[in-house]
Amino acid sequence: MHFGLSEEQLAMRDTARRFAEERLAPRYRAREAEARIEPELIEEMGSLGLIGIDLPEPLGGLDLGGVASGLIIEDIAGGDMNVSYVQLLASLNGSIIAAHARPELAQEIVPRVCEGKALLALGLTEPGGGSDAANLKLRAARTNAGYVLNGEKASISLATQAHEAVVFARTGEQAARSRGVSAFLVPLDAPGVAVSGYDDVGSAAVGRGSIFFEDVEVPAERMLAEENAAFRTVMSGFDYSRALIGLQCLAVAEVSLRETWTYATEREAFGAPIVKNQGVSEPLAEADTWIEAAKLLCYKTLWLRDHGEPHTAEAAMCKWWAPKVAFDVIHRCLLTHGHFAYTRDLPFEQRLRDVMGLQIGDGTSQIQKMIIARERVGRIALSHG
Repeated sequence: MHFGLSEEQLAMRDTARRFAEERLAPRYRAREAEARIEPELIEEMGSLGLIGIDLPEPLGGLDLGGVASGLIIEDIAGGDMNVSYVQLLASLNGSIIAAHARPELAQEIVPRVCEGKALLALGLTEPGGGSDAANLKLRAARTNAGYVLNGEKASISLATQAHEAVVFARTGEQAARSRGVSAFLVPLDAPGVAVSGYDDVGSAAVGRGSIFFEDVEVPAERMLAEENAAFRTVMSGFDYSRALIGLQCLAVAEVSLRETWTYATEREAFGAPIVKNQGVSEPLAEADTWIEAAKLLCYKTLWLRDHGEPHTAEAAMCKWWAPKVAFDVIHRCLLTHGHFAYTRDLPFEQRLRDVMGLQIGDGTSQIQKMIIARERVGRIALSHG
């Protein structure tokens, strides 16, 4: 693995970093209060090429791969982790549409996503499903013109702001589980669609919520992949998004740690900077090590993806470990800053709340560890015939 970056990657990273520092970080708290991401800000991201850079060039992307996407999402998240959901869901949903939609539908939607003019949500989770992702109840019944959807999706990121959603629905028998699931691209302003937002502990700007479908008609041309065969597409996509999520969280922790190193060199107690105390400097040094190690794991996973190598176990490691590292580091930074950090005047409490959500969403740590164990045991079993 080569650790250097190309000139193109460096240029994109610098663009993302400037955008994050100048346009995102100053309104981090304001977006939480408003519970939205400004549409004009998303379009500005698109105009700078910061959305869907891994998507195919003919569809408006830059085709730069997963490592480049990781660099962008890391810098965007450093300014506002919630805005980085735009890039995350553009990459995940955009790749599904690019690979599995009819060409004319992909050409209609994906360029608008890359331009920041359309937001996509992923409609997989349901109220009674949770970690049992294949246990879908939302039904898509076939009609002469297409399908009719009835049911509910829950815990959907960008639900209150997205224009369309990649919706997974049951077209086969319930007993078929994942083998009876199809996917559709559904406009969220279609008749029969309703959205209800959540009052979340953190990441209010993301607009997580439930999406309800009551006799929603979807033309057959909006089916993605083949009928009853869509579940595998989203599962393989999660191997990608889990590495990106890891970088989202670690970026927030790294910003917090940089601020804390500075604080520790400037804050004096007993006549000297507090960083001279090993009780202060050693925990920060440990935190620096954890962040660096977790970032390397995430980028290794993206590198494996870009080179067509298996990376399911590594992606699961990213998803359970990186959010935990990030939460622990931000918490340590809060404590190092002392009593003033236990207020809303400093950003640590909001960062903690934002990162905590990704210890739950997109697969809990318990599920990720099960995936890792399955990958390891499976390989041992195969090697022994």
